[in-house]
Amino acid sequence: MLTAIEKAGILVEALPYIRKFFGKTIVIKYGGHAMTDEKLKQAVMTDVILMKYVGINPVIVHGGGPEINHLLDRLGMKSSFIQGLRVTDRETMEVVEMVLVGKVNKEIVSLLNQNGGKAVGLSGKDGQLIEARKKFLTPFNGEEDQIYELGFVGEVARINPEIIETVVEKGYIPVVAPVGVGADGESYNINADYVAGAIAAALQADKLILLTDVEGIYRKFGDASTLYSLVRLAEIPGLINEGVISGGMIPKVQCCIQAIQGGVSTAHILDGRIAHSILLEIFTDQGIGTMVVR
Repeated sequence: MLTAIEKAGILVEALPYIRKFFGKTIVIKYGGHAMTDEKLKQAVMTDVILMKYVGINPVIVHGGGPEINHLLDRLGMKSSFIQGLRVTDRETMEVVEMVLVGKVNKEIVSLLNQNGGKAVGLSGKDGQLIEARKKFLTPFNGEEDQIYELGFVGEVARINPEIIETVVEKGYIPVVAPVGVGADGESYNINADYVAGAIAAALQADKLILLTDVEGIYRKFGDASTLYSLVRLAEIPGLINEGVISGGMIPKVQCCIQAIQGGVSTAHILDGRIAHSILLEIFTDQGIGTMVVR
């Protein structure tokens, strides 16, 4: 149990960071275990609300893969995957949009509001926030003439941040579902990491924070003593070639690169399984996770 003096010390330590980030925008990609564990959900919500109350402008971008899988299973709809990405036909896209926009997004908004925040849910269709184009996978293994068709899987063509800026100016916390709209008016499912990176760049955010189910980038996976506390952009290609950054960490690092090259100051890969990991990163001297910088 912390003593009163220890609690006061924590507040004093946070003061320069509150001053530093006052009025700044921080984009949070919300996903992983922090979306499924009830205690961690509450911790994330209170972190975000506290940020808003001390003058920071948090923007949440969320995923929802497990919920999508669950409903598809209940409906008896089978999925096929190419290079780890779900092939999304029109029927599947209807389920994806229903889950991300109608269920997951509104649950997050409701939790924020219940805990004293003011949140507004958005999808990429609102104010044409996320303009999308169809994603095609590039060939590999020497199949030079093979192009992989994924259906309604998209990538970000453009972010129009005006709707987010308006919501923030009115004192609300934007919560964004990663569903984009194409030039043809069709809905596209987009990887939430890439959406978070693109939104962070469009808003010229001070930080991008990715909540994951690992502590950060390891030199040797699982060995806490080899955790990188800081990685520079120039180091990333070599780490990928060496296999240090691999699998699901690659899109996360790529979205960090996208954000920083787009003008975001720093990107952070944090362990969302640790309660209040966002506050520990933003408001303490030591911080946690891996920070990616230019």
